[in-house]
Amino acid sequence: MSITVTGRKTTVTPSLKAYVDEKIGRSLEVFEAAAMDTEVVLRTAHNPANPVSNTCEVTVYAKGAVIRVSESADDMYAAIDAASDKVARQLRKYKTRVVDRRGGRGTIKRMEIEEIDAIELPPVEEIGEDDDLLVRDKVIEMEPMTMERALVQIDLLGHDFYVYFDQDEHQVQVVYRRANGGYGIIKPKVVSYKE
Repeated sequence: MSITVTGRKTTVTPSLKAYVDEKIGRSLEVFEAAAMDTEVVLRTAHNPANPVSNTCEVTVYAKGAVIRVSESADDMYAAIDAASDKVARQLRKYKTRVVDRRGGRGTIKRMEIEEIDAIELPPVEEIGEDDDLLVRDKVIEMEPMTMERALVQIDLLGHDFYVYFDQDEHQVQVVYRRANGGYGIIKPKVVSYKE
């Protein structure tokens, strides 16, 4: 198990690093795996309008899953404590839902998927060179997984959607939380493009 600690707008002192190693390391013991890489980012915001200025972000790369938590507090040590507790809860949840699913005791039911016809979209305006619409460009590594595992990931990350490569369909798909509860799945279908 390796824990990498990085400071953003804050200095990571040896005592702060030792505290992170102790607290986050103890949380990782819940998973009982030594082969996890963990990144911890400690960030201090110098903004008088925001009284909660210390944030601890933890990303755990477990086998087949990425668990990410972020907690903020007035004190960096309190933020580390809160993030440590949350990581332990998320790892227990992951272990319960995925690792201990032997013998068909899975917690995710596969629902009947309803097909929806393609929707005709209006033409897209050309974007000029001066338009600054792209805020962030992110490359993600994908390993093939089942839809059930993608649903576990969406819960672990706390996101509203999750992009993954489906190992059965051999294509990129998106699972998302529906506003009325449950989940939906988007399966892209390539159609010919006419100019």
